[in-house]
Amino acid sequence: MKIMDFQTLLEIIFWICLIFIFHTYLFYHLLIRIFALNRKGNIKVYTAEDDLPNVSILIAAHNEESVIRTKILSIINNSYPQTKLEVLVGSDCSTDKSNTIIEQLIKEYECIRIVKFEKRTGKIGVINTLIEKAKHDLVLLTDANVMFDEQTIFELVKHFKNEEIGLVDSKMINVGIKKDGISHQEKTYISAEVTSKNAESLLWGTMMGPFGGCFALRKKLWKKIPLHFLVDDFFINMLVLQKGFKSINEPNAIVFEDVSNDLSDEFRRKIRISSGNFQNLFHYKYLLFDFSWIAFSFFSHKVLRWLTPFFILSMILILPFMIENHRFYFYFLVGIIFCFSLVTIDFLLKSLKINIKPLRFLTHFTLMNVALFIGFLNFIKGVKSSIWEPTRRNQ
Repeated sequence: MKIMDFQTLLEIIFWICLIFIFHTYLFYHLLIRIFALNRKGNIKVYTAEDDLPNVSILIAAHNEESVIRTKILSIINNSYPQTKLEVLVGSDCSTDKSNTIIEQLIKEYECIRIVKFEKRTGKIGVINTLIEKAKHDLVLLTDANVMFDEQTIFELVKHFKNEEIGLVDSKMINVGIKKDGISHQEKTYISAEVTSKNAESLLWGTMMGPFGGCFALRKKLWKKIPLHFLVDDFFINMLVLQKGFKSINEPNAIVFEDVSNDLSDEFRRKIRISSGNFQNLFHYKYLLFDFSWIAFSFFSHKVLRWLTPFFILSMILILPFMIENHRFYFYFLVGIIFCFSLVTIDFLLKSLKINIKPLRFLTHFTLMNVALFIGFLNFIKGVKSSIWEPTRRNQ
């Protein structure tokens, strides 16, 4: 009887893990996309003929000489009235030509200001300082390597006519896609995330985190981000939702970013982001018990995904004890081993400069979950600083 009870417990754990994985990667996203099909977004918006609000645009930059001029000019050449813009660039102890380039642009455009940090501070420290220095009630946070479309600023800002909206995210379009690395798989993942975040926006205004490359918010909703936090955009997003405001995605606010292509660079980046995800999970864990659409979105879209490596590991550990009970579990274990073998094969083929897309998707999924596991371990050990080197531009 005890053996039967133990087997039953293992089966329950197995199926809970499997259902949670399918829910966070498939069921949740299908459901919200179906229910959002005929939903209209926010219609209380500014028009181009209105007296548009002033905006402070904040850029944290560290050694961005290869992109910073193009970045700032993509802001200057936007359709939004230049007289209503303030561009604040925080140069985080840059040792290349970034400062020289920015200072040259300041001579040409009055709306640009530079704040120099003599000691390496990290993006979060820079953003904390820049927001305090920003003159305007609306702030737009953007990365140095993220380029604007002509209408980007207007498409973000137009929604703030609606007092219920606290944060608006852009639509990221990835450029520089290559066959030999991870860029195609990363683009596919990001595109799927954009679609789901837009569905969350349309249904409940509970978009689960902007892509940190470009988003706008009301300055009054911001509070100082802890300096050791690694994922500032999600921290700010949940802060907005916590305060009762909506967080939405605007598909017409288009920005362009060179997607990461190098496996090792992207793996390190995901480890860092994963540590930051668990920081945010423990900081905002109380929101999971509100029994609201925020809690449902947070749990389904983010928390279960962050816990997926633990679900997979639990299944692998308990399957050997279940294979005699039912042949399904034996085949399932064989299937997992086969998938891991395919990842190994993909690495071998990559070393021979042979790239097979389906295999690379499996590798991408595997590495993402390994990074989550390592990120959790780093979180447990304690994160002392958010300072890190940006990934290489234009890979």
